[in-house]
Amino acid sequence: MLRGRLFAVMRKEFIHIIRDPRSLSLIFFWPVIMVLLYGTAITFDIKEIRIGVLDSDHSSASRELLRDLTASNYFKTTAILRKRSEIDAGFLENRFKAVLVMPAGFAKDKARNAGRIQLVVDASNSNTATVVIQYMKTFCMLHQLENSVTVSAPVALLPRVWYNPDLKSSHFIVPGLIAVILMMICAQLTSITLAREWETGTFEQILVSPILPHEIILGKLAPYLLLSLTVSVVTLAFSVAVFKVPFRGSLLLLLILSLIYIYASLSIGVLISTRARTQQVALLASQILTLLPSFLLSGFIFPVLYMPLFLKAVTYLVPARYYLVIIRGIMLKGIGPRDLAQPCLLLVLFGTLLIVLSIHRFKSVLEKAPWAE
Repeated sequence: MLRGRLFAVMRKEFIHIIRDPRSLSLIFFWPVIMVLLYGTAITFDIKEIRIGVLDSDHSSASRELLRDLTASNYFKTTAILRKRSEIDAGFLENRFKAVLVMPAGFAKDKARNAGRIQLVVDASNSNTATVVIQYMKTFCMLHQLENSVTVSAPVALLPRVWYNPDLKSSHFIVPGLIAVILMMICAQLTSITLAREWETGTFEQILVSPILPHEIILGKLAPYLLLSLTVSVVTLAFSVAVFKVPFRGSLLLLLILSLIYIYASLSIGVLISTRARTQQVALLASQILTLLPSFLLSGFIFPVLYMPLFLKAVTYLVPARYYLVIIRGIMLKGIGPRDLAQPCLLLVLFGTLLIVLSIHRFKSVLEKAPWAE
C-alpha cells in the first residue's frame, strides 16, 4: 500500500514533466547555454595586454627585446612613446595598461649582465596590474635563457606544473560552473512543485487523500532526481567536448557522487516549496538561496581559505562547496572515493536534514487545514 501511494505520486509528477515539453527542453538546453556563456566569459587568462614602449636606447638589443615581446600573444604594442610625459596621458586615455621603458645604454649594460628595464603599470585595476607584472617577469627570465645570458640569482627555479600544465583557467572554472548551475537548476525544479499545486487548486485534493507527508515529499523528489542526473550528464559531456577539460578520474564515481549532490540541491527546493504559495515566489527564493551563495561562498572563484571567519562558517551551509571538491578532484586529479568520503557524507547529512524539515513543515500544514479540526 505504501509503495503504491508513493509510486502514484511519482507517476503524477512524471506526467507533469512530460506534458510540458517546452520547460523540459529548457531544462536541458539552459545549463548548456550557461556553461558556454559563463565558461567563455569568466576567465583568469589575460592576453594581448596593451603596452606602450619608450625606447631611449635605439639599439639592436632593445629592438630584439621588443620583437620577442610582441611575438607572444600576451603583449600587444599599441603606442611608441618619445618621452616620459606621454605616459600619464596614455593611461588617462586608456591606450595601454603598461609602459616598457628601456633606458639609454641598455645594450652596453646587457652585455655586462647588468641590463635593466622599467615597467610602469596602471594599477587602477590591481588584479590586472599584478598579472602584467608577473607576465613581464616571466618574459624577462625566458628572454635571458634564450639569449644565453647568465642569471646571477643564487637559486634557479625549475617549475613543474601538475594537473593543468597549460595553466588554462577554463579547467578550473568549468567544473565549478557545473556545480553552480546544477544547484540552481535543481532547487528551481523542486521549489515550484507544491507551489504549482497551490496555484492550480489541486493541493487540497492531495491533502484530503490518504497519502502521508513523507510519501508526497519523496514522490515529488524522485522524478527530479533522475531528470537532474540526466541534465548533469549532458552538461558534463558538453563541457568536456567544448572546453577540453581533462577527465582523469572515474566517471561512475562522479555520477554516483553527483546524484548525492543533486539530492542535497533538490532538498533546498523541496523546503522552499513547503512554504511558498506561488511559483514566482518559489523561483525567486530558490535563486536567492542558491545562485549568490554558490558563486561567492563555495570556493568557485574566491578561495574559502582566505575568507573571514564568519563567512567561513557560512560556507558550510552551501552544498556547492563540497561538490566543488568532488568534481574538481575527480576530473583534474583523478581522486578516488576514499579522499571524497567527508564531502560526500556532509552532502548526505545536509540533504536528509532539509528533507526531514520539509516533512515536518508539511505535517504542520496538514494539522492546520480546516478539515483537520
